[in-house]
Amino acid sequence: MDRIKKVDDEVYKILSEELKRQQENIILIASENYVSLAVLQTQGCIMTNKYAEGYSEERFYQGCKYYDEIELLAINRAKKLFGAEYVNVQPHSGSQANMAVYFAILNNNDKVLSMKLDHGGHLTHGLKQNFSGRYYRWAFYGVSKKTEMIDYDDVLKIASKFKPKLIVCGASSYPRIIDFEKFRKIADRCGALLMADIAHIAGLIVGGVHPDPVPYCDFVTTTTHKTLRGGRGAIIMCKKKYANLIDGAVFPGLQGGPLMHEIAARAVAFKEALTVAFKKYQQNIVKNSKVLANELLNNNIRLISGGTDNHLMLVDVLPLGLNGKKAAEILEEAGIIVNANQIPFDKLPPTLTSGIRIGTPALTTRGMGEKEMIDIANWISQLLRQPSNKKLQKAIKVKVNKLCARFPIYRNL
Repeated sequence: MDRIKKVDDEVYKILSEELKRQQENIILIASENYVSLAVLQTQGCIMTNKYAEGYSEERFYQGCKYYDEIELLAINRAKKLFGAEYVNVQPHSGSQANMAVYFAILNNNDKVLSMKLDHGGHLTHGLKQNFSGRYYRWAFYGVSKKTEMIDYDDVLKIASKFKPKLIVCGASSYPRIIDFEKFRKIADRCGALLMADIAHIAGLIVGGVHPDPVPYCDFVTTTTHKTLRGGRGAIIMCKKKYANLIDGAVFPGLQGGPLMHEIAARAVAFKEALTVAFKKYQQNIVKNSKVLANELLNNNIRLISGGTDNHLMLVDVLPLGLNGKKAAEILEEAGIIVNANQIPFDKLPPTLTSGIRIGTPALTTRGMGEKEMIDIANWISQLLRQPSNKKLQKAIKVKVNKLCARFPIYRNL
C-alpha cells in the first residue's frame, strides 16, 4: 500500500489498522470470508475506469471489447460451476439480485411465501421495513418448536391456503440442510414459482456438501462472497425462458453501469471454485463447523436445532443470563468476532436478540482445523460463562493473538 500511503496517509492508516484487525482476530461471522490475493488484486484492477452499460455485444458505450470478454468469461464459469441454464453476473449485491427476480416476475401486491426473519430468513424475504415488505403481500413459514427445523408439511399447509405466486427458500441463519426437492413439490402443488436464495451456502453446494437447488428452482440467487469466497457482489441463475425478464430487471430496471472490476474478480473466484482444492475446502468448512458445534454442546452451550449440517450454528445465550448483543461484545473483547442474531421464537427484540451466530468459512480459509475449533469452542464457553471476568478476556486475547499469528491471512501483502 505504498502508493496509498504517499497519496493519502489518513486512508493508509485506516486500511493498515483494518488489515491488523483481520489478521489478529478470530473471524466467526458466518457471512464473512477472505478472498484470495488474486481476487483482491483483480477487484482493484483497471476495469474500474470504464462504463459498460448493457450486456455483452449490446453495450451503450464504445470501447467495451474486453468488458464483453470478461463478462462472458464470468458467465460461462458460473454456468459450469452451478450447472445453470442462464446466469446474470451484474447485480451489485444479494439484495439487489433478489429485487431483480421480484421485479421480473411479480406485480405490486402479488403474494410471496418465505421463511420468517427470526427463524432464519433474510431482510429481502418480506421484512416490512424492506422494499420487499412494502411492495408485495407475504406469508411466512418457520421452524418447528420441537425440532427447530423446517416442517415441510407445515410449509405445504401454509402454501396451499395462501396460494403464493412465488415461494422463496434459503436462509441467512439456518444451520440445517434445506431440501429443495421438497420445496419444488410444494410449489407445484400450489402453482407457485420457486426461488432459492443460496447466498450463505453457495460454496457448500459447489463443493458437494449441500443439496443443489438449480435442478428444482426457477430462479437461484447468491452473493459471490461468503462460502463462495469471491469479492462482494451477486449473480442470478434461472431457466432460459426467464433470461430476458431477468436481464431487463437488472438493466435498465435496477442499475446502470455494472461494476466491471468486480465482475472480473468474480470470474477469478469462479475459476478458483472450479478446482478440486475448493471442494476439499468446502468439506473442511463443514467438518470444522461440526467439530466446533459438538465442542460447544460438550460445554453445555445450547445450540438451535441441537447442532449444524452446514457452515454455521446459532447459540442460545439466554440460559447463560446474556443477550446476543452483550455476548458478542464480550467475545470481541477477547478477539473473537461473532454477530448477535435472533433465534426462533425469540423473546428479545432484534436490537438485543437471544442468540449469536457463529460460522467457520473464514477460519477454514486461514487453514485452521479440528484442534483449533476445539480450542475456540472452549474459549467461547469460558467467556460466556464468566462475562465479567476481564482477566480471563485478556488471557484469552493473548491466546487468540498467538493462534492468529500461526495462520496469517495473506503472506505477501
